[in-house]
Amino acid sequence: MRVGAFVLAAQFPGQGQGEALHRAVRTTEVAEESGLDSVWLAEHHFVPYGTCPSAVTLAGLLLGRTRGIRVGTAVSVLPNIHPVALGEQAALLHLLSGGRFSLGVGRGGPWVDLEVFGSGLRAYERDFPESLDLLLRWLREPRVSADGERYRFREVPVVPRPDELIGGAGGPEVVVACTSAKSVRLAAERALPMLLGMHCGDEEKAEMVALWRTHAIAAGHPPEEADAAAHVSAGVAQIADSRTEATETLVKAMPGWLRLGLGAHVTVDGRPRSMRDPVAYTELLCGLHPVGPPGLAADRLAATAERTGITRFALLVEGSGDLAATEENVRRMGAEVLSQLR
Repeated sequence: MRVGAFVLAAQFPGQGQGEALHRAVRTTEVAEESGLDSVWLAEHHFVPYGTCPSAVTLAGLLLGRTRGIRVGTAVSVLPNIHPVALGEQAALLHLLSGGRFSLGVGRGGPWVDLEVFGSGLRAYERDFPESLDLLLRWLREPRVSADGERYRFREVPVVPRPDELIGGAGGPEVVVACTSAKSVRLAAERALPMLLGMHCGDEEKAEMVALWRTHAIAAGHPPEEADAAAHVSAGVAQIADSRTEATETLVKAMPGWLRLGLGAHVTVDGRPRSMRDPVAYTELLCGLHPVGPPGLAADRLAATAERTGITRFALLVEGSGDLAATEENVRRMGAEVLSQLR
């Protein structure tokens, strides 16, 4: 089982953006010190829900500050960037880090980002498959051209080649954020592992894993390859001496951040949007994930792995909104939870 931290660089009420970003860096450093497997970095634009606008840029900094931990994006929003530009950055990080970089990509949302970056609503609604396929070709082939509906260009060499990792083979791992049956099929047909959201319970995640396996085999991938897919389950982790204490920590801090952060999203076309009740959502997350004493946290992670077959986790550890408390939370994860899982 591989347990990592999910880092949003969340800006809680009363905090500055630099403070949120500093907490993200310290969380990664402490995660490596504490023996966590990985850190997954979120990307958001124009909202305090997450203050990191470029997950690959932050990943580059953190890969340079660490020596052994895996650093991934969760996710890089593909409609906001040219697939070749993202592929070049991913190849660079893969090679310079010695293969410690994972590229998570997602479709994002119908947000004003699409207007600001000039990609348009079509990039979100229709063009994600074409963009993903171009990105994968860039990470797997020595020369690439494009003749699609969105991207067209003459053949050019891939520089740097991600498969020229010294002492290793192949390019960086690519993971796809999946929130629907359509995205599950898209990932499965390409044999790409899924990143499943923290709002999903074990039953829903198990159904998505089963659906992924069905589509992967139907697309011609061997059953043993489908069974070995390293999907990632996102969640929340808060370790305390009691479940009540851990829950109170999150219920006290997270609703204000969620209300401010999620409420700041602006749709590109004025479509109406609904927002979860922040308190109810926090309580839902506390019920689904490892929130409580170390034994309960270890049991919940083990139960999720047994029910879903997923053995990789990206857990939000900054839910208290406080740097010192986040560092303590990560250290307890490493010392008191991972020891039981191992």
